Amino acid sequence: MELYKLTAHELIDLLKDKKVTQQEILDCLISRVGSVDSKINAYVRKDTVSYPIPNTQYPIPTSNGIPVSIKDNICTEGYNTECCSRILEGFKPPYDATVIAKLKNAGALILGLKTNMDEFAFGSSTENSCFGPTHNPWDLERVPGGSSGGSAAAVAADEAVWALGSDTGGSIRQPASFCSIVGLKPTYGRVSRYGLIAFASSLDQIGPLTKDVTDSALLMNIISGKDNRDSTSVDMPVPDYTRSLYNDVKGIKIGMPKEYFVEGIDPEVKKIVGEAIDKLKTLGAELKEVSLPHTEYAVPVYYIIATAEASSNLARFDGVQYGLRVRDKNIIDMYKKTRGRGFGQEAKRRVILGTFALSHGYYDAYYLRALKVRTLIKQDFDKVFSDFDCIVTPTSPTPAFKIGEKVNDPLKMYLSDIYTISANLAGIPAISIPCGFSKKNLPVGLQILAKPFNEEMLFRVAYTYEQNTPWHKIKPKL
Repeated sequence: MELYKLTAHELIDLLKDKKVTQQEILDCLISRVGSVDSKINAYVRKDTVSYPIPNTQYPIPTSNGIPVSIKDNICTEGYNTECCSRILEGFKPPYDATVIAKLKNAGALILGLKTNMDEFAFGSSTENSCFGPTHNPWDLERVPGGSSGGSAAAVAADEAVWALGSDTGGSIRQPASFCSIVGLKPTYGRVSRYGLIAFASSLDQIGPLTKDVTDSALLMNIISGKDNRDSTSVDMPVPDYTRSLYNDVKGIKIGMPKEYFVEGIDPEVKKIVGEAIDKLKTLGAELKEVSLPHTEYAVPVYYIIATAEASSNLARFDGVQYGLRVRDKNIIDMYKKTRGRGFGQEAKRRVILGTFALSHGYYDAYYLRALKVRTLIKQDFDKVFSDFDCIVTPTSPTPAFKIGEKVNDPLKMYLSDIYTISANLAGIPAISIPCGFSKKNLPVGLQILAKPFNEEMLFRVAYTYEQNTPWHKIKPKL
C-alpha cells in the first residue's frame, strides 16, 4: 500500500483499526521524499536534519501519530529554523512554537526537515530562498507559489501528509491554488503566532495546507485556541470544525465581488472560477454580485504596512545574538557586513521600503494613511457580511507562472497576491480549494472568504463543493 498517497484522516482510521503502524507511515513518507524531492526541492537541509522529531515530552495517542511538515519560519526546539535565510544559518530555537506543542500533544510527529519558503516569507513564488527555488509538481518549470511553496509542493507531490504554512498576504492560499491543494488562512487571532518568526505582525497567521477539506478541519481543531504567550490571540471557544463538514449549501448567501472579475484576470481562470460558482448555484447556494469598492487600494496599502512592519521585525537580525556573524574591526562594520551578506535581495528591498515609509516626514504620508485605508477595506467586508454568509473569488489572477518569469519585476510579482491580500488586511478567514485546470493542465483555485471567526462557513461551503467535484482527487504525475 502506498501510504503516502492517503489523507491524514484515512491514515488515522488505519491506525485506529491497527491496520498500519506509525513507523510504517513514516518509513513510506521518507522513501517518497527520497525518491522525488530532488525534482521538487520542497524540503531544506536534507543532509543535516533527521526526519522525525520524537515526542519525548508529550503523550502519543494511538488515534494519531501522523507526520506533519513545517514551514521553515515556525520554531522547533533544537532543530534548525532559518527562514531560508543565510542570516539565520544554524539557528536552533530553544523552544517550540505553540502550534508545534499542540501538534505534539495531539500525538503528531514533526518532521525535522523544514519546508522551503521565500526568505522571511518575502515573496509569491518560493524563488527567494537561500536553498534555491521549489518546483511545482504539476510543471517542474513553474513556481509552486509562495511564500509557503515548499509546504504546498510537498503536500501536492505526496511528500507530506499535511503541512503548516504562514499567510501574510496570501502565502498559504496562493501556493495552494498553484498546487491544487487546500490552503486555509484562519481569522487573525484564531491560531497563536508564538514561535512564528515575524514578517508583519498585524498580518501574519499560521494555517494548514492539506490534501482535502476534512484534513484542513482536523488540523485546525488541533492548532486553534487562545494562547497567553500571544497578546493578539483571541479568547473564543474553538468549535469542532469537522461538524461543519456536511454536504449542503442550500440557502447559503454568497457574494461575488465585481472588482475581482475585471480586466487583468487570465481568461481561463475567469472561466474556470465562473464554472465553480455555477456549480455552487446548482447545489442550492444563492449568489449575487457585490461590491468591495476599496479593493484597488489593497496592494499598495499592504506593501506599505507589510514592509514597515518587516523593517521593524528584521532589525533584530544583526549578527549579535544568533545566526550569521561577519566579524569586523568594529560593531558598526560588523552590522553592515552581516546584514549585507545575510539578507537576500528581496529582504533588503522590503527593509529599505519599510524603513522609508516609517521615516520622519513620511510616516503620516504613507504608513498612517495606509492604516486608514486598511480600515476602509475592512468596512467594505463588514458591509457585505451583514447580508451575505461568504464571498467567492479566484485565489490568483493566473495559474502558476514560470520560474524566473517575474523575479526581476517586483511590481508584477506583487500583483500575484491581488486577490488574497484583502483578507489579511481585514483579518478575516479565507480558504483556497481546487476548482479545475487550465488547458496546460495547471491548477486553478477558488477562494472563499467569511466573516471573522466563522471558519465553519468556509468548511461547509468548501466541503460541499469538494464532494461534488473531482478536482481534489487528481494528482500530478512525477
